[in-house]
Amino acid sequence: MCGRYALYDLQKLANEYSIPEGFDLKPNYNAAPTQTMPVVTENGLELMRWGLIPAWAKDEKIGYKLINARSESVFEKPIWKAVITRKKCLIPANGFYEWKQQEGGKQPYFIHPKDQPLFMFAGVWETWMHEGNEWHTYSILTTTPNKELAYIHDRMPVILAKSDWQQWLEADRREDIEPLLAPYKDAELELHEVSKDVNVVRTNTDKLIVPINSK
Repeated sequence: MCGRYALYDLQKLANEYSIPEGFDLKPNYNAAPTQTMPVVTENGLELMRWGLIPAWAKDEKIGYKLINARSESVFEKPIWKAVITRKKCLIPANGFYEWKQQEGGKQPYFIHPKDQPLFMFAGVWETWMHEGNEWHTYSILTTTPNKELAYIHDRMPVILAKSDWQQWLEADRREDIEPLLAPYKDAELELHEVSKDVNVVRTNTDKLIVPINSK
């Protein structure tokens, strides 16, 4: 799964997409579910809340359970089937965290592609109306891990190659979408152990991504 990530190089994001006037973007080294983060749709960059709330939901609590969508079932389960062909998005990131179960508790790792300083998760989004207000929410697609991430966890977020960003947004047929829902290529992820301070959501500093064995 993917439960925390980081987006801190906002200049690289601005180099790729026009940041709308009035966006108050700040580096986030500990993006967590329910937070509002930048997302790219066919209409450009916008802000959305992490944790998809289906259009039919009675309240926002379901969003806590829908921060990720398993790519193996997005064309079968009604929640995801309703959005996978018509409401896809790109979620910008500079890295993400995953936890390895080991003796003494879970050890967090910071992970990012070697070849993409700014990369995109494959995502889906939805609109939810509540008390006259329109909420846009999103979920990150996950898949089986590549070789190096399998050492840490049995799932990983779908990371798109830059050449696939636009195709992800435009594809509206299963046969065009499924090939993109693959693990990231082997030997192309960099990962290192980081401080357990990342476990506390309110902790948000660049020290979170520093290797714990660095001097």
